Amino acid sequence: MKYESVRGMRDILPGEIGYWKQVEEKVREVATCFHYGEIRLPLMEHTEIFSRGIGEETDVVNKEMYTFLDKKNRSLTLRPEATASVVRAYLEHGLHIREPFQKLFYIGPMFRYEKPQKGRSRQFHQYGVEAIGSLDPTLDVDVISFAWTLMDMLGLSDLSLRLNTIGCAEDRQRYKKALSGYFAIHIDEMCTDCQRRYDSNPLRILDCKKSQCQPYIQQAPASIDYLCADCARHFAEVKGYLDELGLNYGIDARLIRGLDYYTRTVFELISKDLGAQDALLGGGRYDGLVELLGGPATPAVGFAGGMERLILVLQEKNRSFGQEKRLDLFLATLGEEGRLLALTLAQGLRSQGISVDLDYRGRSLRKQLGYADQIGVRYLIILGENEVSSRKGRIKNMGRGQEYEIALTADAIARIVHGSKHGD
Repeated sequence: MKYESVRGMRDILPGEIGYWKQVEEKVREVATCFHYGEIRLPLMEHTEIFSRGIGEETDVVNKEMYTFLDKKNRSLTLRPEATASVVRAYLEHGLHIREPFQKLFYIGPMFRYEKPQKGRSRQFHQYGVEAIGSLDPTLDVDVISFAWTLMDMLGLSDLSLRLNTIGCAEDRQRYKKALSGYFAIHIDEMCTDCQRRYDSNPLRILDCKKSQCQPYIQQAPASIDYLCADCARHFAEVKGYLDELGLNYGIDARLIRGLDYYTRTVFELISKDLGAQDALLGGGRYDGLVELLGGPATPAVGFAGGMERLILVLQEKNRSFGQEKRLDLFLATLGEEGRLLALTLAQGLRSQGISVDLDYRGRSLRKQLGYADQIGVRYLIILGENEVSSRKGRIKNMGRGQEYEIALTADAIARIVHGSKHGD
């Protein structure tokens, strides 16, 4: 008998493992720069975690999950994605009680029953981040900046962001009603999947890629036209912060992502290096998922990307990568202008391999300083009104207690941090 691997589940051989190790190391390096902690999850969960969390009417739950009964007749599922599992772990281990704000990342295999093709397998691997516990639009931008920095440090070029917002739960209901009215006069000409989705969740129609449905989808109402004032303001602030960081984006009014838990900001990071299938990764907010799985109302945002497709691109480019691991600098902020300066400095410093974090919860300066001391950060800078106006400040070596006056530019700060690293 000839034994072969299960269709869609491939071996990763020694000749290519170097790319996998390099990408995993770079994900961990960037996670360190952005101060995300690693979480490792089990390969299977109780089926309800996914059917309830992802949505009964999604293609993932309807068509793609590997589900089976164990010896006690309990329904278990090999994880098709990680966000629902992260939220389950967040609640099960009491993280929502001990420290509700968590910045987490993961790397690992997922499983979906779909047609195997180039860069897509039935056992595939994802890397991703989940930032849980804040509705602040700067956290949306932090997650997007993480994704952008990772691709940039991997050597991928011609990056841009496909961006949209689908609003809160109330906005989505208004939008669904508008879509139902619009598609009602076209649905008979559309595919059978779209006809099924029309009855269960008309938002899912926008995911259809079939050519016969595209003319109707392209003319469908846009979610951005059905936002409440809070969601509209949130999206405007996200765009404003992206503009400040110089991250190129375009609004895609039909982008909703494929899972039901998404709310407000949704995005995909795209690259011309991938041709027609240009999405490197995607994500967005899921402000209702923690509550849906039994926890308190807790906002969250994250993204996930496929390792296989990313490695295919890197193999074609023959890239190699380095490694950094430490939290070097905390930027304590006072006021909106201080936070905006911190975002700009952090972006420049992270691109130079320096790990930086800042406050995303509007905490007092005293609490920010206490937090910096608690985590053992190497350097600290306070950014307030005087520092913003003068573009000068003081950087403190937390280990030695020494302070230095410094110009508030990424290059000036980097010289001190890098110099201290080499001096140590």
